[in-house]
Order: sequence, then C-alpha cells, then structure tokens
Amino acid sequence: MDKQLSKPPLRPNRLLLIAAALVVMAVIAWHLHANTSRFQSSLTLNDITVATVQPRVLRESISLRASVAPQHTVFLDLTDGGRVEQRFIEQGSYVEKGDPLVQLSNTSLQLDLISREAQVTEQMNFLRNTQMTIETNRLNLQRDILDLEYQIKTLERHIEQNERLHARSMISAEELTSLRESLSYQQSVLALTRQSQETEETIRELQVNQLAESVEMLTRNLDFARQNVNNLLVRAPISGYLSEFNVENGESRASGSRLGQIDIPDSYKLIANIDEFYLNRVQLGMAAIVTIAGQTHELQVDRIDSRVTNNQFQIEFLLPDDIRMTRGQSLNLTLHLEASETERLAIPRGPFLQEGGGHFVYVLDSQSRYAVRTPVTLGRQTPQWIEVLDGLPAGAKIITSSYRDFQQADSIQLQQ
Repeated sequence: MDKQLSKPPLRPNRLLLIAAALVVMAVIAWHLHANTSRFQSSLTLNDITVATVQPRVLRESISLRASVAPQHTVFLDLTDGGRVEQRFIEQGSYVEKGDPLVQLSNTSLQLDLISREAQVTEQMNFLRNTQMTIETNRLNLQRDILDLEYQIKTLERHIEQNERLHARSMISAEELTSLRESLSYQQSVLALTRQSQETEETIRELQVNQLAESVEMLTRNLDFARQNVNNLLVRAPISGYLSEFNVENGESRASGSRLGQIDIPDSYKLIANIDEFYLNRVQLGMAAIVTIAGQTHELQVDRIDSRVTNNQFQIEFLLPDDIRMTRGQSLNLTLHLEASETERLAIPRGPFLQEGGGHFVYVLDSQSRYAVRTPVTLGRQTPQWIEVLDGLPAGAKIITSSYRDFQQADSIQLQQ
C-alpha cells in the first residue's frame, strides 16, 4: 500500500530569494514603463496648436520697452558744500532761470572771504605808500637836477666874466682855474644825477607794475571768494521743471553732491535697454517704430551707451518736438535690425521656444496622426515670426504650443 509523503516546509532563505526576485522584476518593469513614456507620448489635436512652415516677407526686428526722458537735463551739483539753511521751492515745480532754490551756509568760505578782503586792502595800502615814496624820490632827484643846472649856469657866467677880468690882469689865473674846476665838477654831478634819475625811473616802473599785478591777482582771488559765497544761494541755471530736488533743511551737503536736476520741457527722448547679445548689431541711425496716441512714428537710434549693466546696454531715440510726453512714461517700440525686407521660410513665434530653446520642434505627419521630434536651425526673428534656416521644408506642420508636458518624448501619438 502506497504511503503519501508530505512536502517539506520552505526554508526562510528561499523565501528571501523569491522576494528579492519579485522586487527586481518590479523595478525592471517600472524602468521599461518610464522609458516608453519618455520616448512616446499621447495627445489629442485639441491639446495643441499647429502652424505651417511657409515663405514670409521678414525684416528682423526686436520688441523693446522704452521709457520717456527729457532730451536735455541740467544737474544741480554743489561746487562747495554747506549746511542747508532754507529751501525755497518744491520738487516738480517749474522754475525760471535765476530763481533761488536753496540757501546754504559755510563758515569756512565766509572766513576766507574776510581774510582775502583784508589782504587786498593791505596790498592796496602798500601800493599807495610805495607810489608816494617813489614820487617823493622822483621829485627830490628833479630838484637836485634843477639845483645843479642853476649852479652850472651861474659858474659859466662867472667864468665868462672872470675871463675878461683875467685878460685885464684884474684877477689871478688861480681864481679862474678854480671856477673852471668847479664847473667841471658840477657838470659831472649833473650827469651822474641824471643817470640815477633814469635808473630810478626804470626801477620805479617795474616795482609799481609788480605791485599792481599783485593787487590785481588778489582782487581776482577776492572776486572768486565772493562768488563762492554767493553760490551758497543756489539759483536755477535754466528755466524748466525741477524734476528732482532732494534737499531738507538742516542737513549738510558735501562739495560735489547733487541736489537735483532741471529738465528742459518740450523735448523728449526714449531710453530702452537691450540684451548684450545685440551689442555688435545695433548701429546709429537704425530705424524703429513706435505708436503714440494712436499714431505711428518712425524713429532712429540717436545714441548707444555700450556700457553693459546686468547683461544689458542702453540706446536712445529722439522724439519729434511736437509730441508731448510725461517723464517716466513707458512705451513699446520695435527696433529694425535690417534695413529692408526679404522673403524667407518662417514659422510663427510660440510657447514652444521656451521649452525647446529653438533647437527642435515636433513635426506632424501628412495625416496628423503623430508628431516626431526634429532638430532645426532658426535664424532672424521678428516680434511675430522666426526664420527657418535648416531642418524644415516649406509646407511642414509643426506644434507651436508648449512642450512642457512632453519635451523629452521622441514622438507623440495624436488622437483625433
């Protein structure tokens, strides 16, 4: 009679091996599912936007946001610092040239003015005293010359008389000789005095000129010091709107600090920031289109500030004088990077550029049953269109809506 054998119970080690095998199979299945979903996705036609590649007349351009600013602005910078004593006008007011804006005080400048005034007074007194001394010396020399000339004439007359007397033997030859020697001496003294007078005249003229120049220089310095003190009353250099005026009573301002600025009205410009990518392409005179109050105006690039800040640089456009704007107002404008229009293959701009970066697109088959990821090369851009350089033929249909949900898929199954 056969005897039924009972199965031996499973050992714990075999249970662990079976459990590990099941986990490995689950992980493999999950990876296969993930890879499949990565390379293929499924959508309906209602979930996407489709556009056709076709020739378009394009002119490469970019859209910019520009702000309105005055064409001409005068800054109020201090030549000398001081303490704000009184503010006469408020920010945003219209001022006429010469209107007082703010009164400052500066003790150093005021003391310097007093010191320079004393120097000028002292130098002018010294000049007058010197002139009086020189004039006195000149008169003394002139008097000496007159005395010598009188003595010489007297001696000549005596000699003439004594010569007649000597001829009659009425005076000795010694007396006549003494008179002649006195005449010769007085004539030598006269010549020396006249030479001294010429020398004194030259020295006197040079000294007076030097003193006059010194007084003139000190007077100019005094005028400069007075101007510095007068500048403590800050006045409007031009007529216009005081668009900025950051001044408070009692505060101290250093030399060279900016109090504000005055904008000249009725002339404005547009300032726009552009990505540094276009730095080598933007040129003076490039055309731009802007719409103001429903009217389209064509502008030109008037100035390029090539300094790059936060990956951007600035360009400016002058607005016609008949356009009335408000400082700080913002406008949209289109800058044309090309001078003329040409026909090129193009696709419309869309959200797909954000995810794909313009390096690939999804191209539909002829029956719109699926879309295949296709690399492309894109070129010039306008606010509405992008040039196709390579990868897409004319008439091809592409998805232009967002690729966010399927940008890793190689193909997309499209359901009707």
